Amino acid sequence: MVSDLLHHLDTHKSMGPGRIHPRVLRELVEVLTKLPSILYQQSWLTGEVPVDWRLASVMPTYKKGQKEDLGNDRPVSLTSVPRKVMEQIILSATTRHVQDNQGIRARQHGFMKGRSCLTNLMSFYDKVTRLADEGKAVDVVYLDFSKAFDTFSHSILLEELAAQGLDRHAFHWVKHRLDGWAQRVVVKGVQSVGGRSQAGSVLGPVLFNTFINDLDEGIECTLTKQHQSGGRSVDLLNGRKALQRDRDRLHRWAGANCMRFNKAQCQVLHLGHNNPMQRYRLGEEWLESCLAEKDLGVLVDSRLNMSQQCVQVAKEANGILAYIRNSVASRTRAVIVPLYLALRDIEGLERVQRRATKLGKGLEHKADGEQLRELGLFSLEKRRLRGDLIALYSCLKGGCREAKQPQFPQPLPISLVLQTLPQLRYSSLDTLQPLNVSLGVRGPN
Repeated sequence: MVSDLLHHLDTHKSMGPGRIHPRVLRELVEVLTKLPSILYQQSWLTGEVPVDWRLASVMPTYKKGQKEDLGNDRPVSLTSVPRKVMEQIILSATTRHVQDNQGIRARQHGFMKGRSCLTNLMSFYDKVTRLADEGKAVDVVYLDFSKAFDTFSHSILLEELAAQGLDRHAFHWVKHRLDGWAQRVVVKGVQSVGGRSQAGSVLGPVLFNTFINDLDEGIECTLTKQHQSGGRSVDLLNGRKALQRDRDRLHRWAGANCMRFNKAQCQVLHLGHNNPMQRYRLGEEWLESCLAEKDLGVLVDSRLNMSQQCVQVAKEANGILAYIRNSVASRTRAVIVPLYLALRDIEGLERVQRRATKLGKGLEHKADGEQLRELGLFSLEKRRLRGDLIALYSCLKGGCREAKQPQFPQPLPISLVLQTLPQLRYSSLDTLQPLNVSLGVRGPN
């Protein structure tokens, strides 16, 4: 197992405070496997965590809001590579235990195998848009924990892990890992020590999922635990009262579990015609209403229109393309194509793709279809359709099988899938070429 983990180390990751680059461990895996294996086995059996593994270097990463406000930065911990490998071993044992005992409830999408931000958005807004299509008024309340990964209670987490019957060795290792945890900020060779953050660690996400596992207990509305957003029909007074009761339950849960909401980031989005525009409280403070809110990176407005999102991403992509054009002298395909592939696949980028393909040497005067064929690229339309089908397959097969219940209350008709699939059989290039739709294929060959 250790050899396999070392073989799959990402050589682009930081080496952290341990000063051992992942490329060194990966390239010398045949020579170095034995010594780390002994170290990891001893750490597993005794539950002891080496002192060097308890230290992390902190890097601030911008989250959202005003960039000038340091409070909008998220502290991400850079830890040593040997520690990350050990955490992968503990993570494997913990994840296996959680899945076997259904320790994480079905509403959780974040950091879960077979699920993602995409499945979270699809599951939640499938219910919201269905209510809106029926002509009902819907209120969506977005909540945000303040520095969630940094402040959750270790003692409560350990009680939850013990209650779930986590393996004795894994439990003691996690307990010792949380004790004496320290981080430092290094600026021009000067170091500061103090505080703690789970952001950036391998185990942090699954531990946080375990901590908030009972967050939705007693909740009446549709709740997504990844972003703590909840929504329901509010045509009737009973619906509005139920949504307020849920806010009260969540506020009490946060107080009982030593968590705080960042109330400046908590807002209400009113959807549907004749919406009563009800105001809601979180504790003693009233929540502000908004016309649009960014939910897991996607900008959602009160009309459920994605045009603002497309405009925003297209603007960013055009900025990236301008930077590539002005700062990179080479026009060879080996340079231009990888740089361009960093751009996002949304409809507003069709024009960006056409401009990008013309940057390739010898392609300036060729038609769009010929340019794509020469570069081995799909049109963005085909790439979006392929991505949608992969997500559909993941929702209907992968996510449902692991959660043991469907993510959508009503199954999609198979006729819809069968009507869509033939569109992927051939590319839109001048010559019809069979299209391989396996997950690893990126070009039309």
